[in-house]
Amino acid sequence: MKTFASDNWSGVHPDVMAALASANKEHAPAYGNGGITAAAIERIRQHFGKKTDVCFVFGGTGANVTALASITRPYNSIICADVAHINVHEAGATEHFAGCKLISLPTKDGKITVEQIEEKLGVLGDAHSAQPSVVSLTQATDYGTVYTLDEIRKITSFAHSNGLLVHMDGARISNAAVSLGKTLKEITVDAGVDVLSLGMTKNGAMMAEAVLFFNPELGQDFKHVRMNGMQLASKMRFMAVQFDAMLTNDLWKRNATNANNMAKLLAEKASKVQGVSITQKVEANEVFAIMPKHAIALVQKQFPFYVWNEKTSEVRWIASFDTIEKDVLDFVTAIKNNLVV
Repeated sequence: MKTFASDNWSGVHPDVMAALASANKEHAPAYGNGGITAAAIERIRQHFGKKTDVCFVFGGTGANVTALASITRPYNSIICADVAHINVHEAGATEHFAGCKLISLPTKDGKITVEQIEEKLGVLGDAHSAQPSVVSLTQATDYGTVYTLDEIRKITSFAHSNGLLVHMDGARISNAAVSLGKTLKEITVDAGVDVLSLGMTKNGAMMAEAVLFFNPELGQDFKHVRMNGMQLASKMRFMAVQFDAMLTNDLWKRNATNANNMAKLLAEKASKVQGVSITQKVEANEVFAIMPKHAIALVQKQFPFYVWNEKTSEVRWIASFDTIEKDVLDFVTAIKNNLVV
């Protein structure tokens, strides 16, 4: 059964599975010292630039935490959206591991602004206050919205002019790039992002997460942070080869395009159901909607999904790389059939 709970629930694309099987044929040096990992790093550099420092890790939380810990000190603070994954869904991992305070900014659509960031910089130089040093952006956001190129550039330019770095949580970076019609490099390196948590797991891989430093000097101590953070994989080739597969022949783009298109179709069809209202712009592969409370549990029995806000009955539906039109139509039919009291 296909679900709309999360793109983490989906399986692995056959091309990625084939790549994993290919990497399993021979012995290879451990800890990323073999040819498979080296080839994957070069593949990633083809998309992000030759100077990119590529470091593979186990998961999205591990990527965010180790990336942020590498570019901060314990007396620093990290500015992010109130709904950011690092603030809400990572059990305080960043604050625990990096020792930094998270400064969360209220947002209605998941996106923060320069004006909000500026309000938090009055403490710079104050020995009694945590010192802002990083702005963390989520792309696509946790509300399924997407920062435009101009919005990213405006934030990175402002951050850099005030001595701050910019980290991007790119768990759904592929969906954002497709939404904008841009390359992965255009919405990260070229837009002024300093460090990227690059995720492919949600887009059809099994366990493909990495930290990318676009200024190699920022990642010079990362090998120690990664080991200290328990994110160094002994059989790293199995992580690396998935990136090679995803970034070959535009598989990342094809998968994300399908997921985005299915989310738009779902929003279009669901919005026509009386009693359902879409609450956010559908710009990637997530749909947020309000539906009658009594129907939520009934529909969940057929198609699992998550409730985003219990108080308002706002729910979240996510399309995946393998979602097809029939899945969407069956889901919408289930919603219709269960709205009747």
